[in-house]
Formats: sequence, structure tokens, C-alpha cells
Amino acid sequence: MRYSSSIVALAASALVSAAPARFAKRADADILVFKFADVLEQLESQFYSQALAKFQDSDFTSAGFASSQVPIEQFKKIQADEATHSVVLQSALRGFGAEPVTSCTFDFSSVLTDVATMAATARVVENVGVSAYLGGATLLTDPVLLTAAGSILTVEARHQTILNVLSGSGTAIPSAFDIPMTPSEILAIAGPFISGCDLGIPANAGLSITNTGTAAPGTLLTFSSSAINGSTDGLFCQMMIGGAESSISLPLSQCVVPPGINGPVAIWVTSDGQPLLNNVRDRATTQLVAGPTYAFIDTEPQLIGQMFRGSSGSAGSPVVSAQSTSTQTISPEAASSIIAGASSTAAASASDSAATAAATDSAAAAPSAANAAAAAAPAASSGPNTATGPSGDGSITVNGWTNI
Repeated sequence: MRYSSSIVALAASALVSAAPARFAKRADADILVFKFADVLEQLESQFYSQALAKFQDSDFTSAGFASSQVPIEQFKKIQADEATHSVVLQSALRGFGAEPVTSCTFDFSSVLTDVATMAATARVVENVGVSAYLGGATLLTDPVLLTAAGSILTVEARHQTILNVLSGSGTAIPSAFDIPMTPSEILAIAGPFISGCDLGIPANAGLSITNTGTAAPGTLLTFSSSAINGSTDGLFCQMMIGGAESSISLPLSQCVVPPGINGPVAIWVTSDGQPLLNNVRDRATTQLVAGPTYAFIDTEPQLIGQMFRGSSGSAGSPVVSAQSTSTQTISPEAASSIIAGASSTAAASASDSAATAAATDSAAAAPSAANAAAAAAPAASSGPNTATGPSGDGSITVNGWTNI
């Protein structure tokens, strides 16, 4: 585990800072929430542990990552965070006089078939974590524990952003708001991976999207669920996006992704067309048939993601190569000399190129060029370095500054 015992002890101490007598008055609700949160943290930690144990460097590059070390580094860090969360939550529960649930078994074999499926599932896992803490906030009765849960929520949201970036096609922060879910809704998504333990919380019927390929505006979504038998007449799909007051309600047979959606979408199946409210306190449950499940509608890919998902084996993806750069402080006169050399090179003919060779050396000799210019012009200066621009061959970039 990549965390120190002192940090864990400090965090656990903060979580159990409420007096025992005070806690006893609201133990049932708060303990249940913390036990459930801990099981989710175990699930997340196990997901990354199993993925990292199965896949090799070549699996990541075959999946289109420009470098296997980028996703592996991030997955290891996220796994360490989730493990730390679990340790601290369990310590807090024991401090409250309650035992955490440690008998669960987590099986992700169905989604660890390849790196692409694993990475897509990781986005779901992190969105589930965010939704769970966001929805669970309404169930906590103690403000100290609410703050502690909130401090975990912010980290889960950072994980969510990293996974969106690593997807290569997603938006780093697709919405200004996230979607809260109840524990029963969370178990509709996470429940199939959990066995061997009783969480004391009823799970909604699971829901799966059966489409293959990428879902986009105009895509007709199809579903499967043990709760849907035979005809889908009279059933509706409810698509929820972050920040919306209520869901988009459509007949299940006409569940077409509308335009203007980007990022995660939570989807339920209900027995009537009344939209679901986007808050866990008032969201109706009597007409619920199945769900939710998560779909990612990536309509606004960003360059930051394309930097990491590119390889020669991935058609249409950019190839990203590592370049070595260095930063060196030089005098304003030396900077001006480099910029002047670039201008001269642009204007000079091939026969004059030798005269500006000191300012147009190759990238490997860039530091020497800078040093030579610095030697020719001492560092003493009467003013700031306002020269900005590249050298003749682009191997040296001068970053000056100006007064505004």
C-alpha cells in the first residue's frame, strides 16, 4: 500500500472525532452509510488490483495507449487511494464500536477481458463512487462525518477526471454537475461484481445496455434486465444528465440518445413516462422497473485525451512521442541574439546560413547554443528579458516577459 501509517491514523482520528455518546444517538444510519462506503472502496481497490495483475505493458499499447506507463501509473495511484479510503473507513467504524463488512468477494472477470473494456469499466467505477458519496450525503446525520465523506468525494471526482482523459475520447470534465444515487441504485450497477456478503440494502434490478459500438446522439439504445420480460410496451427509459432538474423520458422502444448530451448518462427503466427527479430524496421509486446503468456519450473529445491514446497500432489516433526539454536562464542580450538569429535565418539564403549557425543548432546542441550566446553577451542587463520566440530551427524557445 502506498500510504504511511501516520497519515492513515490521522485521517481515521478525524473520522472518529465525534464523542462516542453522541454517536450512539445516530449510529444506525451513519454506520450503515460508512459500511456501504467501505464496501465500495474495497470494490474499487480490488478492481484496479485485479486489472493491474492481469494486463501487461503490451496490452496497454495494443489498446492504443502511446505509453503503457501513463495508464499504469494512474491506475496504481488510484488503487492506492481507494485502499487508503477503505482502511480509514474501517478504522472509523471500529472506533464507533462497529465491525466493517469484510466478507465480500469481488469478481471482475467479465470486464477484464481486454484493456479497452477494463478502461471503459473504470470510468463507470469512478462515476459510481462519485454518485454514491453524493447521494449518501443526505443520509448522514453528523456534520463531522458528512465532511469526512465529502473529502473522499472530491478525490473520487479527481479519479473520474483522470479516467475521462485516459479514455481518449471523453471530455475531462464533461459537466458542471454530477448525478447523485441512492445505495439501492448504486447496487444495481455494482451489485453484479459483489458476492458473499449481506450489505443490508436492497438492490434495484440490474440493467444492461446491449448495443455494440459507440453510443452517440441518434443511437437507439437497447437493454436487457431480469426485470424486463417479453413486451416492452408501456415501459419508458429515463435518461439523467448532471445538472438537469429531471430525466429525459422516452418510450423504451424509442430510447434514442438526443442531441446536446456529452458525458455520463444514468438510465432507468420505469413503468410510466413521468420523469424522475434529479435528487435522491424526492426521486420516485414506485414505478421503477430496473436500473440505473451508466452510458458515456462522448461528443466532445479533447486534445488532452488524444495525447495519451495514440499508437501506430491504433488507426486514426495520433502518435505521441516523448521529447527531452530543458530550461536555462540566460541574459536578455543572449535571448535577443537568439531571436535575432532566427529572423536572420528566415531572411537569409542558403549561402548565408553558416553565419547564423550558433542560433540554429540542432535540438541536441540547444544548451550549447544558449551558452555560447550567453558568453558573447554578459548577464548584466539594464532591463527585463522581453524577447520571445523560437530560434531559427525551432530548437530553442525563448520565453521572455513583458509589462502589461
